[in-house]
Amino acid sequence: MHRLFFLAGLFATLAHAQDVPLPSPEPKPIPVASGAAGKNYLNISLDGLIAVGASTEPDVPGLETGGHDPAQRGFTVQNVEVVFDGAVDPYFRGQANVVLQVDADGNTNVELEEAYAVTTSLPKGLQVKAGQYLTEFGRINPTHPHSWDFVDQPLVSGRMFGGDGLRSVGARVSWLMPAPFYSELMLSAQNAKGETATSFGGVEGDVMFGRPLDPDDVKSMGDLLYVPRYAASFDIGDTQTMVVGASAAFGPNGTGAGADTSIYGIDALWKWKSARADKGFPFVKVQGEAMSRRYDAAATPLLPEETFDDHGGYLQAVWGIKPMWTLGARYDRVGGDVGDDPLDPAFQPRERASLEGTWYPTEYSKLRLQYAYDDRTGLKDAHSVWLQFEFLLGAHAAHKF
Repeated sequence: MHRLFFLAGLFATLAHAQDVPLPSPEPKPIPVASGAAGKNYLNISLDGLIAVGASTEPDVPGLETGGHDPAQRGFTVQNVEVVFDGAVDPYFRGQANVVLQVDADGNTNVELEEAYAVTTSLPKGLQVKAGQYLTEFGRINPTHPHSWDFVDQPLVSGRMFGGDGLRSVGARVSWLMPAPFYSELMLSAQNAKGETATSFGGVEGDVMFGRPLDPDDVKSMGDLLYVPRYAASFDIGDTQTMVVGASAAFGPNGTGAGADTSIYGIDALWKWKSARADKGFPFVKVQGEAMSRRYDAAATPLLPEETFDDHGGYLQAVWGIKPMWTLGARYDRVGGDVGDDPLDPAFQPRERASLEGTWYPTEYSKLRLQYAYDDRTGLKDAHSVWLQFEFLLGAHAAHKF
């Protein structure tokens, strides 16, 4: 835990900024037949992420922890995302994200990543979201891969939330507080089992910390996953912005009756942008997250009741050196208990150092080159190089600040 406290103290000095600024307006939305009140419209967009590269580790899926990370040597279709976004009526806005991927065997997989509605006119700064959505925990988990600053997700995200992140069906209420700065409190309640809730119910037959999973169905409010989050943003003069946040997740896990999981996290970002910026450049932004997990496993006929603790975090910096060019560096570290299968590589302590450079020809495309060095306990070190290409068609839904 002393590593987590060290990371927490370090990350508390950091703060947030928005994504790389765009040099020109987005395309106009595509109008679809209006509703009776004339308030109904729809934006449609398609965003593609394709990577090519190689690694000294032949088992690339074992090296990369994310479901949208490069999956093999050679080419990977990381993510093709179709987004439908628009106003339902004067009271609700809706969004759906349909994701397509091509696996290592050439098969195309399709999934409904998000489909939700949010209120737009509740009083007192209140808002409600309901549907299938990425859980608002930290900064990386609720975002889509095309908005990341690196080719792959941080190691701690895969360790705590699995390859596809923490997401499920549920509802979230948020309160934008009446403060002189951005101050928002959120609380989600979601189903706690499935392949996108690996630290909780998970999927029957899967294994966590060497324990087989057999998740229960929802029988009471205590069988749900609860995720509170608080975030605040401050301007520091005219050229700096800081955002800090704290999150937690509490819910049952699939090792047996009465077994629970708790995850705690802190996150922060800081951004400086020159007062004489050209198209948003130059800028510097620094981001970090730290997480700690407590996994209480139930007793089995062969294993006693036991508690496992692990932790991890990352720290990254991106420098916008001139219009449409950025350089970045990230350091990842995860560690803690390995459970009852000490040879399971998914729970071994790991470190990763990554360097990237990105060129944005326009706001509709980018090219990113990344090198990563992985130091894995009990396994050979790995060197990886990936080149990523992104293209965007249509009017993409706006990203939350």
